[in-house]
Amino acid sequence: MNSEQAAPTTIDEYIAGFPSEIQQILEQIRHTIRQAAPDAKEVISYRMPAFAQHGVLVFFAAFKAHIGLYPPVTGDEELIKEAALYAGPKGNLRFPLDQPIPYDLISRIVRFRVVEHLAKAAAKQSQKKSAPKKAKASPKQVAAPWPKGVAAPAQRALAAAGYTHLEQLTAATESELAALHGMGPKALAVLRAALLEKGLTFADG
Repeated sequence: MNSEQAAPTTIDEYIAGFPSEIQQILEQIRHTIRQAAPDAKEVISYRMPAFAQHGVLVFFAAFKAHIGLYPPVTGDEELIKEAALYAGPKGNLRFPLDQPIPYDLISRIVRFRVVEHLAKAAAKQSQKKSAPKKAKASPKQVAAPWPKGVAAPAQRALAAAGYTHLEQLTAATESELAALHGMGPKALAVLRAALLEKGLTFADG
């Protein structure tokens, strides 16, 4: 996908930014997820295609040599074992483009997450009915979206590029961020360190 293109607002727009052979793979992954989660909503989150049902079930994205699937597989030992073949350093899955894409594995991961999310939503609703109301956090209690040390010009550059949270930067390369007007090396270093503290990296990390 061309980094100079405007951030996609739909999955159709995202897929259209790739060569035809990659588009076919992305469309098949999209279809696989849709079949596994028919009630999920298609969204763009962190500049990546995602399917949401009581929270995001799964993200997917295309890179130069692989397709990424996020977040890491948890909660099912059999799925974890099967997915281990594709797990990257942070546990996110990477499907090499020169190998067959494991669509059946993707389907089973999504189906498991649907069940998991529905169960969590039901439990949360039950707790909400019985728990007393909590006081709303004051503005001072709300965490800032960017770590201390990211100056105002860099924050404006990130906002102009469509970034509002630190975790979104995992979908961007360091060179893409460095090219933003107002993004200096100091701010970039602070962001890199903040991602590492969370066990994350830039897309080229």
